[in-house]
Amino acid sequence: MTNLWKALTRRKTEDVNEGESQLARVLNLFDLTALGVGSTLGLGVYVLAGQVAFNIAGPAVTISFLIAAIASAFAGICYAEFAARVPKAGSAYVYSYVTIGEFVAFTIGWNLILEYVIGTASVARGLSGYFDSLINNNMSKALNESMHIDVDFLGDYPDFLSFGMVLLLAAILAFGAKESSFLNNIFTTVNLVTIAIVLVAGAMNANVDNWRIPKKDVPEGFGTGGFMPFGIAGVMAGAAKCFYGFVGFDCIATTGEEAINPKRNIPLSIVVSLIIIFLSYFGVSTVLTMMLPYYKQDKDAPFPHAFDSVEWYTIKWIVTIGAVFALCTSLLGAMFPLPRILYAMGKDGILFKRLSTVNSYTKTPLLATIVSGIFASIMAMLFNLDQLVDMMSIGTLLAYTIVAICVLVLRYQDEEMTKLVSVKAPNVFRQFFNGNSFREPNSMTSSITKVGIVVFAIFCLVWCSLQKVFDLDSTGGIVALSLVGAVLILICVVIGMQPVSTIELTFKVPLVPFVPCLSVFANLYLMFQLDLNTWIRFLIWIVIGYVIYFCYGMRNSTQISRSRSHAEVAASALQNQGQHVNPGFEPDYKVENGGRPYEFSEKL
Repeated sequence: MTNLWKALTRRKTEDVNEGESQLARVLNLFDLTALGVGSTLGLGVYVLAGQVAFNIAGPAVTISFLIAAIASAFAGICYAEFAARVPKAGSAYVYSYVTIGEFVAFTIGWNLILEYVIGTASVARGLSGYFDSLINNNMSKALNESMHIDVDFLGDYPDFLSFGMVLLLAAILAFGAKESSFLNNIFTTVNLVTIAIVLVAGAMNANVDNWRIPKKDVPEGFGTGGFMPFGIAGVMAGAAKCFYGFVGFDCIATTGEEAINPKRNIPLSIVVSLIIIFLSYFGVSTVLTMMLPYYKQDKDAPFPHAFDSVEWYTIKWIVTIGAVFALCTSLLGAMFPLPRILYAMGKDGILFKRLSTVNSYTKTPLLATIVSGIFASIMAMLFNLDQLVDMMSIGTLLAYTIVAICVLVLRYQDEEMTKLVSVKAPNVFRQFFNGNSFREPNSMTSSITKVGIVVFAIFCLVWCSLQKVFDLDSTGGIVALSLVGAVLILICVVIGMQPVSTIELTFKVPLVPFVPCLSVFANLYLMFQLDLNTWIRFLIWIVIGYVIYFCYGMRNSTQISRSRSHAEVAASALQNQGQHVNPGFEPDYKVENGGRPYEFSEKL
């Protein structure tokens, strides 16, 4: 059991003889920002806003986007700090591997694969649906009649257009990072121009009365009318759906080995792209619901339908063409990170090592890109859009939660915590509010923080469960939720009283621990808004991943050989100093730093 625990919690270190990354550093700040914006502003703008307004949130879809944006912003700045700490390919997977351990890293990496595969498939399916609506749904009708699929958890028919689009984009990505980034920049520029046209043309046709339609004029099954026809529950359910619209900015964090000056450019591009994304979503959902009553929206192609209704046919076709470009760039951005995650996990040996092979000509992980393309294209062909969106959201929310937890763990510990402290009960209780006046992290304060984070997550789950069980109008429900909320605030205060790390970074999350704790709370709350079938599909995916890890990854992890190399270097350094070394030990590496082995320990 001890060896198993050590294997599950071993943390990633650099190999002592590991050279510069094989990937080409070619992406500048503009490329990274365009990648984040392009991968995110696609399906959410042109499909999701109308879909959520139609029968989930009504005009209050604007509030749903705001709530989803806040949850994404908390996660985004946590990603930004990690990118400043660990500028490596692999995003949250690498971050958690460095800070928490291998098992958690595999879990988050496996979830990121789910996120990006389904992200790619859902955008492809959305693009196909958008195109189909422009030809009066003739494609879907023909395929449904000739090749109908009668299985509950699959789509109604095989979508061959989605299948072909994903394979085409995979071929473009395989050609090179800079080339695909150039194409992405063009598509993103067209997308932003289209959104600007939508905002101007939509505002000219806006009617605020569509936000206050009386109940008597609303068809049966479409709520109570007004701005919030489906109540608070509809707004929160809409936020869980709208959260999908913000998924994609984290693809910037996967470019750590292809970005120029990643410690500066990656955090900056994450923040800038999130601001652009939120303003676009909020503006688009506002004009859409003001142009047309929410119950008259077209779920598959809301903007062509809305401009048809006001007889602005020229704008309709401009927006339609722009939407196709936008969905193409969203497809490219959704697929871009997937081979990088497979490359990072293959390089570490916890997924099949062949996936880390980098082509000498294109400087891209070619095999990982091909595998990604085939997997995502099959998902796009077989599943429908609603199933894909919900599955993607749950995997992404879990990844964001773990990243926020990692930020908290790292902020309250230093690399070297050698100070000896008394761990008697009075000292520990006094330290809850820093009664010992420690100014630097030590083993006691770090442990208090870690336990506090675990307890905070547990009470978040309790709060979310109570919110599902109790009626919010009842006194008992309000009292129970208030008590648990007070405990959550107290835990945040205890964590905040502990001394923080003195390590300097190019970007740090502000207001720690409150921002990461809010991120954890918001992510877990949104996860509880998803239905049971989504959780079942998610758990099946997790079980498949754990079978791969315990049968292959745990035994083939390259961290085993890295740890051995570090031990050999340390022994060699001691031997060069003339200190005693086990005579049966034959180190493969020699110290090359002028007999100053402490530099190795500092570097490691």
